[in-house]
Amino acid sequence: MHAITRSGWIEVITGSMFSGKTEELIRRLRRAEIAEQSVAVFKPSIDDRYGEATIGSHDGRQWQATIVEPESALRSQVESALNGEDVVAIDEGNFFGDELLDLCEFLADDGRRVIVSGLDRTYRGEPFEPMPGLLAAAEYVDKLHAICTICGEPATRTQRLIEGEPAHVDEPTIVVGADETYEARCRQCHAVRGD
Repeated sequence: MHAITRSGWIEVITGSMFSGKTEELIRRLRRAEIAEQSVAVFKPSIDDRYGEATIGSHDGRQWQATIVEPESALRSQVESALNGEDVVAIDEGNFFGDELLDLCEFLADDGRRVIVSGLDRTYRGEPFEPMPGLLAAAEYVDKLHAICTICGEPATRTQRLIEGEPAHVDEPTIVVGADETYEARCRQCHAVRGD
């Protein structure tokens, strides 16, 4: 990763569900603490899968986080919770609006290391806003892959299932869930009804 300096930067960890994004985020946070860097972690209020004030990976790793409302003055919520931390992490960046990019640019310009994890594609296979802008702005991007639950190939897509069948193209973009609602799929095995 980047040498420890006084300059800030943005890191993005992205990929499909079950690719280990939050696990990688937590790994980086642990390393930051070992390096005696102070850390602040934020998560959207919509994601309550691993507890109200906790980010968590599907393999059970967790980290305390401050809850923020995704659609309500994001920058002021984060700024009011910060206390000079060196590293600012945001989990599930795909649940935030366009203000997330401005926040990350502001924090990096302020000399902070900013780490964002989130899905790069919707269940339809389309770019998941605001992640494309973050991917373009970031100094470091890691795209992780899961394993396709159908064929075992590297998975780059998130398959939403409704009663065991692929979701229809008209379903809402954001539905919080885990393995009861989603699977990792490769390009060939991914399907959306009605497209």
